[in-house]
Amino acid sequence: MIRFLINLPNIHLIDPTYRWKLIDSDPDDDKFVDCAIASGADYIITNDKHFEILKSIPFPKVAILNADEYIKKFQA
Repeated sequence: MIRFLINLPNIHLIDPTYRWKLIDSDPDDDKFVDCAIASGADYIITNDKHFEILKSIPFPKVAILNADEYIKKFQA
């Protein structure tokens, strides 16, 4: 399955070279933050409360939206 996904034209494999370790309450979530930073993502869309800490970290700035905020922001 993963081989299929990484070969799609709109998928980019990101292998972060630096580990920021920004989410102390759930270190397993850090991989998503590291990938977002390394790829220059505009947002992380999640309902996971562990990511709320990112709102108070000034650098590196990682914007997060929950599902409802995402729908409101990008609703056509």
